Amino acid sequence: MTLKETIAHRIMQLCKERTIAPYTLAMQCGIDKSTIYSILGDKSKSPEVATVKKICDGLEITLGEFFGTPEFDALEQEIR
Repeated sequence: MTLKETIAHRIMQLCKERTIAPYTLAMQCGIDKSTIYSILGDKSKSPEVATVKKICDGLEITLGEFFGTPEFDALEQEIR
């Protein structure tokens, strides 16, 4: 999995845990719904850390809690 795919997977995981739709997450975070859907889809190639921080704030979690999963630990360095 790429970093972008792992971020999208984590967002969906958090939505499922809280039984909320991505649209509801966007409203909670003060982010345009198209931003969330572009991260979850193919439009966004690399979500900005500031956007992930807004998502974390809306979910009342830290960046550490967001990124502190085995999936992120297992990512290999992406070479561009």
